[in-house]
Amino acid sequence: MTDAGAGQTVIRRLEPSDRAAWDGLWAAYLAFYKQELPAGVTDAVFARISGDGAHDGLVAERGGRLVGFVHYVVHETTWSVEPTCYLEDLYVDETLRGGGVGRALIEGVYAAARRRGCRSVYWQTHDDNARARRLYDQVAVLSPFVRYDHVFSQD
Repeated sequence: MTDAGAGQTVIRRLEPSDRAAWDGLWAAYLAFYKQELPAGVTDAVFARISGDGAHDGLVAERGGRLVGFVHYVVHETTWSVEPTCYLEDLYVDETLRGGGVGRALIEGVYAAARRRGCRSVYWQTHDDNARARRLYDQVAVLSPFVRYDHVFSQD
């Protein structure tokens, strides 16, 4: 992916040994979206994205320190025989935003999706996430679709 140098960003697969550093970034990501998750959910997410299944994770490393992550899911679709890729979570340390880390993580997903035979990559963000949307407008096309959610109660 990207070669390491003093200020260079390395994009690589998330490894189980990244757990402690990932936890800090994950907590900041959840805080950004004003979310709280039980520890068991975080444990399951990390196991899923650091394994060998449809879910996967990449990290951005700079100077030996994790500074961002991206999680994605490759899945089948009814619109094509080729799979598609959902970029589910993307986070960059707020002190490094605007410096190319987010773009490098997205490009890492593009490369992984191509290797897995995907026809496309898609994602969503809050409509008021202006800073991220400036990047997204450069690397993808805004979809005209509107998302609806139905959440089942946990009774």
